[in-house]
Amino acid sequence: MALSQPGPREPEEPSAHTRQQLQESSPVDPAESRSSPQESSPADPAESRSSPQESSPADPAEPPSPPQESSPADPAESRSPPQESSPADPAESRSSPQESSPADPAESRSPPQESSPADPAEPPSPPQESPSPGPAEPRPSAAAGLCRQLRVLLTPLPAAAWPRPQKRLLSPAGTLAPAGKRPCPEPESGPRAPSGSPPGPSSAARGQDGLWDADSDGSDGGDAAPEGHSHLSAYERKRLKNITENAKFFAALKLHELKAEDADKGTPDIKRYQESLSSMVLSEENIRKVVKARVCSMAIHPSESTILVAAGDKWGHIGLWNVSCGTEDGAHIFSPHSFPVHCLHFSPCNPAHLLSLGNDTLRCGDVTKAVFDEICRSEDSFSCFDFLEENASTAIVSHWNGDVAVVDRRTPGLSSELSADIGFTRARTVHVHPLNKHQFLAAGSVDVCVFDVRCLKAKGNKPLSSLTGHTKSVASAYFSPVTGSRVVTVCADDKLRVYNTTSLSPSVRPLSSIRHNNNTGRWLTRFRAIWDPKQEHCFLVGSMAQPRQIQVFQDTGNLLHSFCNVDCLSSVCSINVVHPSQNILVGGNSSGRLHVFK
Repeated sequence: MALSQPGPREPEEPSAHTRQQLQESSPVDPAESRSSPQESSPADPAESRSSPQESSPADPAEPPSPPQESSPADPAESRSPPQESSPADPAESRSSPQESSPADPAESRSPPQESSPADPAEPPSPPQESPSPGPAEPRPSAAAGLCRQLRVLLTPLPAAAWPRPQKRLLSPAGTLAPAGKRPCPEPESGPRAPSGSPPGPSSAARGQDGLWDADSDGSDGGDAAPEGHSHLSAYERKRLKNITENAKFFAALKLHELKAEDADKGTPDIKRYQESLSSMVLSEENIRKVVKARVCSMAIHPSESTILVAAGDKWGHIGLWNVSCGTEDGAHIFSPHSFPVHCLHFSPCNPAHLLSLGNDTLRCGDVTKAVFDEICRSEDSFSCFDFLEENASTAIVSHWNGDVAVVDRRTPGLSSELSADIGFTRARTVHVHPLNKHQFLAAGSVDVCVFDVRCLKAKGNKPLSSLTGHTKSVASAYFSPVTGSRVVTVCADDKLRVYNTTSLSPSVRPLSSIRHNNNTGRWLTRFRAIWDPKQEHCFLVGSMAQPRQIQVFQDTGNLLHSFCNVDCLSSVCSINVVHPSQNILVGGNSSGRLHVFK
């Protein structure tokens, strides 16, 4: 019997014998072979919306047809529905866009198992299903599909969607610095700026908030790969360029040549000291948004010729502001941490090193090259640290759960040398005595105690002295900077307390108690009272009073001075830092802005 030929005419009605063969041999309902033109016409848009199970031979859920159903010798196959028999049939070209068309934008949103020919879960079509009497439409190969997938994965994400890194930052060479406790690289090994090139990053690397982001994808897309880095992706090359340009800027600071001499530790009389405080003013050009969120910690470089301030925020950013620069190019931001930066200290022995403490890690950053090496890591959240030696090789670190640990930077690995339970339920700050380096002060819930690091053990530690009188949680406690003969504490019971620690007895009562509003609430960082390094018996603390101000108290409880500026200072500065030898005060607020009185 002659078979009907495809064409615009209706196919001839098969005989009863032929219909019986179709019912026995075809897995498809005979009614399907008589589907209306809108089900088989390549121009019908409804076909392109058919589900993968109905039209796509590549659907992993659809088993391949047995040989007797696909053999070209079977006369019934020529009358089977076109979408099931031959890739050369127009039905194949009508497969849904998410299955075959690389140009369809929906492909990038389809799951890999449905869209990518390179998916290992998708079995290849058996040979008996693909013979074609005519030329078949070319399909994208598995390699081509894989390339498309990689391009999607390597496309830089928007800045708001970037995961904050938990590893150390890329070094200027574009590779991760080796793990372990090691000194930061020497500046001679970093990249050098070409002769005649201006310092600082390109203008495209600047964020909307005016900060230079070393981890941002801010440079233009036409950057050529640096020599030896042709294998890097476009995003990695852009990031490498930003890091290199930041390194050139910090190298221009020449911090190694600006190491300040020991600050004058003489204590001026109170009258001269008040006069020097009154001479310090705040102007608009000395206000800058340095980090992106609430300031949690600050440090000021001891250089006498360059004012360089570091600030850490609650999102793990560290901002560096060269106040002396006087231009918008002076602020740079980095993301070495994934959690709030609780504590920052410039190294007392290397002026280019900045040590920072986040919840899970302690890092040493070389600010001339923006490389932050990991020193110590812990599963228990860190809260504060201080150096036990002048060479900054060892440190005492406190945990939020109340324990303390001793960290030695000279030993390999990222674990501490000793972890000790000191009997606290919470430890917020630790501070080492300025003269007796083996003694440190710990402040926690309602406890403020002095311990001897030489006597620490895993359990059963007893304090040398307890500073009593606190009825609520203590936010901070610090020794006076020259002799350590005073300790000032900030407590949630709205009191500032000063203790005489000249001779440590088992229990020490307050020397003076100052009424002070310390209820900062959840949106502000808790107040920390800090001593002025230039005045042994005076300390500074933020204030909730209006107009906004930073207050200076004498250890006797007298209010000596209030730093304020109705036009420029309109927010609470919870965190403050004072230059060790210059009349410079910096206050940080909850929006990431720093205010410099000088």
